[in-house]
Amino acid sequence: MARAPRIEVPGALYHVIARGNQRRTVFRDTVDYRCYLDLLVRYQHRHGLTLYAYALMPNHLHLLISPNRAPLSKIMQGLQQTYTRHFNRRHRLVGHCFQGRYKAILCQSDAYLLELVRYLHSNPVRAGLASTPDEYEWTSHRLYLAGRDAGGVAVEAVLGQFS
Repeated sequence: MARAPRIEVPGALYHVIARGNQRRTVFRDTVDYRCYLDLLVRYQHRHGLTLYAYALMPNHLHLLISPNRAPLSKIMQGLQQTYTRHFNRRHRLVGHCFQGRYKAILCQSDAYLLELVRYLHSNPVRAGLASTPDEYEWTSHRLYLAGRDAGGVAVEAVLGQFS
């Protein structure tokens, strides 16, 4: 059966979820996490991507992104393939790193953006990886605590909704 085509809206906000193949670990250590974050910044510059929040978990990831110049499918294909090459080369593996297609949920309201940022940042707490969101290093939560854009994350655009 054919896959349903993705709804792609330039400038729209997407909650993207990608899981490790067979629920396996996709981030084994600090080098893997940093590589993925570096790739995110590179793809931001290359494709005009706006990143609002992220949560990198050991076996999956969440991104809140808004593609501007390129379709989401092109951005995610390149990002996931490039990271998979890094992961496989570094850990002497072959094959898929991520399970099937990534999931992309189109988000339509600013209020939902605030809820999603909260959800992403509390994900490590729900998974038992930290007791508070600021204890977990691999989310954008600490950038939000600083209150300004940094690390390629558009913090001020989200926090501006509170004023």
